[in-house]
Amino acid sequence: MKKLWNQYSYAITLILLSCTLAFFLSVNHHSDDQYVKVTISEGDTLWKISDQFEGQHSLSHKEFVSWVKKHNVNIKDQIYPGEEIVIPVSKQESSQQLASAPKE
Repeated sequence: MKKLWNQYSYAITLILLSCTLAFFLSVNHHSDDQYVKVTISEGDTLWKISDQFEGQHSLSHKEFVSWVKKHNVNIKDQIYPGEEIVIPVSKQESSQQLASAPKE
């Protein structure tokens, strides 16, 4: 066994490291969140949008607003009609929402 280890130690170590890295990358990649692009309408606020999509994300209103401000480049404290923002939604709910989203 020691002779085998001495002869193939680099290959065995490389294979083990590759398998470990692949495992961690696959675990991190399979998240339950996906993102939907929403166009802002007249009178919309980030709080109202959070309320509208409340069943489709696991964030509080405050966390949702912070997430949107952080992940959308031009969003500060005000949003304007016609702007498009990206919001987080869960995979299970998003297909139903996207298929039946009412046009406003």
